Amino acid sequence: MGTGMRGWHRRSNQTRLGDWKFRALLRYCYEQGVNYFDMADLYGSHQDILPALKGIPRENFVIVSKIWWREGGLPEQERLAADVLVDRFLSEIGTDYIDLVHLHCVTDADWPEKLASQMDLLAKAKENGKIRAHGVSVHALPALEVAAEHPWVDAVHTRINPFGVKMDGTPEQVVPILEKMHANGKGVTGMKLIGEGEFRDDPEKKNQSIRFVLGLKCVDAVIVGFEKPTEFDDFRTRAEAALKDLTGTS
Repeated sequence: MGTGMRGWHRRSNQTRLGDWKFRALLRYCYEQGVNYFDMADLYGSHQDILPALKGIPRENFVIVSKIWWREGGLPEQERLAADVLVDRFLSEIGTDYIDLVHLHCVTDADWPEKLASQMDLLAKAKENGKIRAHGVSVHALPALEVAAEHPWVDAVHTRINPFGVKMDGTPEQVVPILEKMHANGKGVTGMKLIGEGEFRDDPEKKNQSIRFVLGLKCVDAVIVGFEKPTEFDDFRTRAEAALKDLTGTS
């Protein structure tokens, strides 16, 4: 489950629901089978996950967060070092470790040079057990090509659907890179399956996109920014039907 629809300045459509509704939505999705929750400093959603999942063993779910290193996006102008930010994230979430921390929204091919110091600090946080893995959330084709082969990258968030909507390129351009990435042992999480909401009211496009992405053998997980339980229920029904068709089983 994504928590950053229209995320900016530590607010998103999910957090704008208010604490009670947002946390109830997180709990509902967990109880229906979701165990992978995508957070970010940009979204302001850190403080909601553990209250929502109170009583659930921490090892039963995955928490992802992301460091916003770019200009804009946050109320403050200063961009702190990754070790300071990871400690703050741990405190805000209320956990001893974060499963995956991304550098948020890389676009250029030279992102490893620009972000070398942050990458080193995240590597140390991984060594110290504060995070379990690190990677990048990608928003342009040149950055995706580099991420597919860079040894520092454990996992990637990438935009993927069959229509090229809100993506880094066409599916014909992106899928071979994801195949290379997966072959290199990196975790691949697909996002924008619903085109950042553009397919919300188009059942056929939703079906096509879900079937397309779930049929890719190079995508390990998907995230969708549900805003109400009925959206999750609709997605689950379509995903189960797609998987049944793809695998020939119920």
